[in-house]
Amino acid sequence: MEAALHQGKASTQRERQRYVAKDGKCQVNLGRIEEKGRFLSDIFTTIVDLKYRWFLFVFTMCYIVTWLIFATVYYMDALWRHDLLKLDHDEWGPCFQNVDSFTSALLFSVETQRTIGYGSRMVTDNCQEGVYLIMAQSIVGSMIDALMVGCMFVKISRPKKRAQTLMFSQNCVVCPRDERLCLMFRIGDLRDSHMVDAKIRAKLIKSRQTYEGEFLPLEQSEINLGYETGEDRLFLVEPQVICHAIDENSPFWEMGPQQLMREQFEIIVILEGIVEATGK
Repeated sequence: MEAALHQGKASTQRERQRYVAKDGKCQVNLGRIEEKGRFLSDIFTTIVDLKYRWFLFVFTMCYIVTWLIFATVYYMDALWRHDLLKLDHDEWGPCFQNVDSFTSALLFSVETQRTIGYGSRMVTDNCQEGVYLIMAQSIVGSMIDALMVGCMFVKISRPKKRAQTLMFSQNCVVCPRDERLCLMFRIGDLRDSHMVDAKIRAKLIKSRQTYEGEFLPLEQSEINLGYETGEDRLFLVEPQVICHAIDENSPFWEMGPQQLMREQFEIIVILEGIVEATGK
């Protein structure tokens, strides 16, 4: 008897495989995707969805590759104009002042794109292509700054990070309230900046078999949290108790206490709103 109780306790403490993790990350992994080119059509979202290590890698490589490409172009232009062979000629007018090696060309590329401009290296009016290259690099640098800064801002202000200060009760309970059997849980916000127009909804993830014998894995059913009465709109200045009335329209209507303990299902609670501080 003692061994059976110990085994039952271990089985209840065993971690179940969840559809959605506690931090809001979906545990469903997509299979082999053949049309990966579709992700490049929305490159902004693709970069934002990258993990932080890959995002920082792309962020860094965008600048390094651009600096190296334009440094190579500057250096090749200096070789083509024979500027490197006539450094000692005082009467010779080079296209790029004080660019006498690839390292100096790389420094000139970084100074141009980042608008540092120490003053020792500069483009002169002895060649037109130098002016055009400076204009091209300035435009490309501005586009990279806009894309990378926008991706960084969106990534660090994503709703999943804001959810770290939204606290849900560890357990939900089923008990009578106003002569109705209700499923209830609590939610609270730890921040002083409140969420505007917060709305809450819930989904029941459960497999079932239809009357025709078709098996529906992970079917999603709506759990009514007061959509008709407006109770799903929250004002989270203090912890709120969310209530779902178990009536004939509830997916829990045909479940008894013992069946409720045996059933394999998952309740996903989704909170939507606008963060007051960022407007997102």
